[in-house]
Amino acid sequence: MKYVGIYSQKVNNNTKSMLLLISFPTIILALTYLFFFIIGYMQSRGEEQVGSYVVPARPIDWEWVNEMFLDALPWVVGVVAVWFVIAYLFNTAMIKHSTGATEVTRKQNPRIYNIVENLTMSCGMPMPKINIMHTNELNAFASGIDNKSYTVTVTTGLCNMLNDEELAGVIGHELTHIRNKDTRLLIISIIFVGIMSTVLTLACRYMWYMAMWGGSSRRSSKKEGGAAGIVILLIGIVLAAIGYFFTLLTRFAISRKREYMADAGGAELCGNPLALASALRKISGMPAAAPNGRDDIAQLYIVHPQALTGGFTGWLSNLFSTHPSTESRIKFLEQF
Repeated sequence: MKYVGIYSQKVNNNTKSMLLLISFPTIILALTYLFFFIIGYMQSRGEEQVGSYVVPARPIDWEWVNEMFLDALPWVVGVVAVWFVIAYLFNTAMIKHSTGATEVTRKQNPRIYNIVENLTMSCGMPMPKINIMHTNELNAFASGIDNKSYTVTVTTGLCNMLNDEELAGVIGHELTHIRNKDTRLLIISIIFVGIMSTVLTLACRYMWYMAMWGGSSRRSSKKEGGAAGIVILLIGIVLAAIGYFFTLLTRFAISRKREYMADAGGAELCGNPLALASALRKISGMPAAAPNGRDDIAQLYIVHPQALTGGFTGWLSNLFSTHPSTESRIKFLEQF
């Protein structure tokens, strides 16, 4: 793998963050415009049989499409902006609440605190917050967007399973994510995918509601009900396709190389690449301990639960995973 320095990695991730910030509103606005375009298109296809003649379809009323889009534009932008700002500012509290993690001090857990402190001092970075997830699951992750919110979270199961050298390797990996600004990029992607997922869910529910009740309304003819059903079905398909595509886009935007970079950084910080390799081997050797929480939070873990899933499902999931396989990461570390 080509070597990329810490500074270059920060620049790359900051650039990707900006691209995500630009691309997501663009996709949302395009989706909104497409919504009204489809409705306008369906309205223009009202052919009628008059005797032996067929009245040609009316052209699309672009003025109506543009007017509806401009009317909806402030609402769409406003809702997305408010959602993003709230999630961006309070992401640390949301993640902490979702995982049930609690912050610890040196007095409460001197072992973990001392390991984190020694590693941060060796690379000259500020001391992050330290959280503990009280679970037997084996994993760890870093989160936060700035020095005030940067946090390293480990599980009690991981602390009990690993020795000090292995734990230092894992924590060094997470600290490297913070140094490389990986956590900021991940938070942005999680927020965007969450918004897209919610929009898609609401669209599907509305489609189901119209399919169940829309066609039987006394106010609508069968023809109108069928046309409405087709429109909503098309919108649902478009939403699903774009939502799925955007999920893949953000996952590939967060290159798998960042995990190799974090592994290299963790090995450098702890001074023992084989210790981190040993830790990854222990984590991957206990699939029953894979986290079963939200998938968006799981993107932060040092080993994604999908990597611990066997069979065809695990293979298919790994194709679109943000993490490389644990085996390839162990081989990479053993080359040092």
